[in-house]
Amino acid sequence: MWAGRREALRRRYLSLGLGELAAAGVFLTVALTMAIPRLDDQQDRLALWSALVPLLIVLVQAGLYWLLARSWVEHNPMPAFLRGVYRVCRTLDVALLAAGLVGIIVWFPAGIGAALAVVAVWLFGVIEFVNYFVVRLSYPARSWFSSVRQLRTPRLVRDMDSVA
Repeated sequence: MWAGRREALRRRYLSLGLGELAAAGVFLTVALTMAIPRLDDQQDRLALWSALVPLLIVLVQAGLYWLLARSWVEHNPMPAFLRGVYRVCRTLDVALLAAGLVGIIVWFPAGIGAALAVVAVWLFGVIEFVNYFVVRLSYPARSWFSSVRQLRTPRLVRDMDSVA
């Protein structure tokens, strides 16, 4: 019974981890192949990178967390070294998101389309950070409204708070 549950969680974590890494790859690819070439102004490009870099970092951290968690799920607590790494990441991510916001303000795009895209990318980074480090926001669409109001602690935070 426990082995079956563990294997199911390991498959789910693999899917979540690869999904977050794929999302980072998609954002980067779209930025490099579609968005950046269409931005004529250097300031618009800098604003986009200010929004995109924190998002990519949060997505990669999340993807790696899920993949690494496959080794301890249902067996052991999160290794102490990784708990420390993710605690540092949580603090650095806040600083990155703040620096990204400053960059967006300094290099705010003149065009409405570019401005909306840059703000949307940065807000998505904030949402991903909140989902992993503050309160769980990711639920199936059919139960999202009822589930998100429960203000559950994200799995990563629960793992960081686990003791060896």
